[in-house]
Amino acid sequence: MQRPETAAAATPANGWAIELEKINKRFGAVHANKDIDLKVARGTIHGIVGENGAGKSTLMSILYGFYKADSGTIRVNGTEANIADSRAALALGIGMVHQHFMLVDNFSVLENVILGAEDSGFIKPSLDRARRELDRLETEYQLEVDPDATIEDISVGQQQRVEILKALYRGAEILILDEPTGVLTPKEADDLFRVLRTLREQGKTVILITHKLREIMAITDNVSVMRQGEMVATVKTAETSPEHLAELMVGRSVLLHVQKDAANPGKTLLEVKDLVVTDDMGITRVKSVSFSIRAGEIVGIAGVSGNGQTELLESITGMRDQRSGTVILNGNPLSLKGDDGAARARAAGLAHVPEDRQRMGLITTFSEWENAILGYSDSEDYGKGAMLDIAKAKAKAAEHIKTFDVRPADINLKTALFSGGNQQKIVLAREMDRDPDVLVVGQPTRGVDIGAIEFIHNQIIKLRDAGKAILLVSVELDEIRSLSDRILVMFDGQIVGEAEAATATEGQLGLMMAGVVEERQPS
Repeated sequence: MQRPETAAAATPANGWAIELEKINKRFGAVHANKDIDLKVARGTIHGIVGENGAGKSTLMSILYGFYKADSGTIRVNGTEANIADSRAALALGIGMVHQHFMLVDNFSVLENVILGAEDSGFIKPSLDRARRELDRLETEYQLEVDPDATIEDISVGQQQRVEILKALYRGAEILILDEPTGVLTPKEADDLFRVLRTLREQGKTVILITHKLREIMAITDNVSVMRQGEMVATVKTAETSPEHLAELMVGRSVLLHVQKDAANPGKTLLEVKDLVVTDDMGITRVKSVSFSIRAGEIVGIAGVSGNGQTELLESITGMRDQRSGTVILNGNPLSLKGDDGAARARAAGLAHVPEDRQRMGLITTFSEWENAILGYSDSEDYGKGAMLDIAKAKAKAAEHIKTFDVRPADINLKTALFSGGNQQKIVLAREMDRDPDVLVVGQPTRGVDIGAIEFIHNQIIKLRDAGKAILLVSVELDEIRSLSDRILVMFDGQIVGEAEAATATEGQLGLMMAGVVEERQPS
């Protein structure tokens, strides 16, 4: 086995906040953590990176008391610790901010901060004391937020501050953050980094789990890399690079930047005119949206999750009825209403890779070959009439596996047993194989390993270069900027701005994502 690269092993001046030695954890036949050693210096920001399934979250869940290690030793501030649950972790000064916030939407900020940590049976004295402590914490760590605001009325970035305040209020000296920027605008992410630097300056220790290597390089002091349940390296951030970290994560060289020629747009293939869409509660989520996409062009829609992108994609692809508006494909209005709207869209030449592959793109209890023909089983490729030619279907699935490098190469394996990246490849292969005029892709690399990201991006570029029109929605701004030819920005159900990808800056897009509208330039 490759010998791990390690940063200087000498005890730092401030000592070790966390020491993990020979940590092992199994879930049945899966060895999630294999003899993991990790040391985190006190008063530093320490990054942990790795592909999906590398064991990062399992390791941090052991540290926070969600899981119990099968074997190994944990020391906190030099003292051996038995962390049986999250209460024990909090008692040791370990707090965790989860990727999906654990807040009560209709409670105030103050009520959320003290929830479960009330210091008496009388709520008012607890709130008064908490208010004073909250004022102190906000000032000391620059975490300003209105204590009386209701959670559902504040921004996602402010909600994250509340989660950090919750941990600090409970006495956390060591703070674990799991994918903290996944739902933030670039401005909110910058604000978070400022807060993390302040925490470090005040002597706190931060452990940052993220797949965004640019963020690792920007904010951490040291970074540990995990691969297939093992710790393969710990390096000083100043002495490494994104390319080196990616190679350590995957075990081979990875191209981090999308390589593509300039677009050569042709005729308009997809037009959306004055589209209005409501959600399941009858709330309008898409508000008179209009845009067009030409052949040989990728149009990306940027925006913080929850601003109408999901409903927009579902409407365009026939999965959700629009209240009003028109979708035109190849000059012909699409009839998308009703339960068979998606089938009519497919028949007209529109393919769809949904945002949630497991809920909407696959039936995970079905085998790979069965998923490879979902939505297209009535095609003449797989027989005529009511009879399905299983041999042809399996042959097509085997072809998909080879072309898209799906692993393992087993058409009979249940789709649930494939990794997230390989599940995504199965969906992409199915949709791209139909040679669609328009491909609608939602979150193409969500939960996908860095090696598979490279492959998926290349396939999307190939489809564009074959003269197809592609509508891309992603919450990853780097992905939008690198793949798109034009970028539309969505905020509160509306297209609030448009920019050429080649010249758009992160700051410009970030302002629009936050609802700061500049004059829109015509395409």
